[in-house]
Amino acid sequence: MNLHYLDNSATTQVSEAAANKAMELMRGNFANPSSLHSLGFEASKELTKARETVAKAIGADSAEIYFTSGGSEANNLAIFGVAEAMKRRGNKIVTDAAEHSSVYDPMQKLKSMGYDVVFLKTDKSGKISIDEAFEKIDENTVLVSVMHTNNETGAVNPISDLSNIIKRKNSPAVLHCDAVQAFGKTPIKVAKLGVNLLSVSAHKIHGPKGVGALYVKKGTRLIPQHFGGKQEKELRGGTEAMPLIGAFGVAVSELSVEASHNRVKALNTYLREKLSEIEGITVNSPKDASPYILNFSTGIIRSETMLHHLSGDGVFVSSGSACSKGGKSRVLTSMGLPDEIIDTAIRVSFSKHSTYEDCDALTESLKNGLKNLARRK
Repeated sequence: MNLHYLDNSATTQVSEAAANKAMELMRGNFANPSSLHSLGFEASKELTKARETVAKAIGADSAEIYFTSGGSEANNLAIFGVAEAMKRRGNKIVTDAAEHSSVYDPMQKLKSMGYDVVFLKTDKSGKISIDEAFEKIDENTVLVSVMHTNNETGAVNPISDLSNIIKRKNSPAVLHCDAVQAFGKTPIKVAKLGVNLLSVSAHKIHGPKGVGALYVKKGTRLIPQHFGGKQEKELRGGTEAMPLIGAFGVAVSELSVEASHNRVKALNTYLREKLSEIEGITVNSPKDASPYILNFSTGIIRSETMLHHLSGDGVFVSSGSACSKGGKSRVLTSMGLPDEIIDTAIRVSFSKHSTYEDCDALTESLKNGLKNLARRK
């Protein structure tokens, strides 16, 4: 049976070159980059190279890149680090209701600590309202955190507009953006976005799990959230995971953003056309969403039931964020969608390796499932 993997927003297959770099840094150039001997120096050069590669990809200076264990840690460091650093300036934080759990849950924690956390509503396309953002951001706002590309629907938020609002309102707010689902898939330049902080991850772009990075604009103050070392300029102590970091750098160096984007956009359009031929299918992703994500609902077959059926045919998709562990989608709920759409939602997510054959296999298995599976009650 052929395998058709269409769950790339959960994770991607590690590239051969990235895997080889990880092995090299585990078995060959394995020294601690903080060691003062010649082997440590060689490892340190690998660390510098990876940092420069990630920085170049987003138009940053290498000194503004801090390696973390992934996007979730980068988000937590940004949110709690800013909240603590800015607590004398105010306690208001503006975010949105459709954020990834690694942003949404820290916001709930800050709310329980007494912070005034405002959750912007999303419209039916899954995007925030700039008018509402203009109304909510004020002189007491110390942090604005809004994701670039939604991990369930692919909806793209107007991040640069948020930057302009902060300036127009003369707000002290620091602007953070979770760009985990955008990095490597759409052109990302921090200066153009106007962000102070930006989170990225390796395993969404054919790098390994367990490593990510936080861009921290020069002059942006963060309070470290764990201690015990001088690494990452004391912002994130602990011996650097060089095999993962080196592999991350290689994965970034292999990116071909524009070519991959155009190819995936054609696949997305093809799948939308195939789905439109199936009675009862509702597409939940907006037309201007990232082409890497396509969310749709059957309206009659529960997500989990359909996922098991598709998996049996060698087609691998998801029902939403992998971090939600199958719980009811907060993203689709925030969009105001009815239960029959939320309960039957399927997320398809592409990579540069996805094919038209993958789309055909999905739609054929989907048709069979709609014929033979028990209906949602």
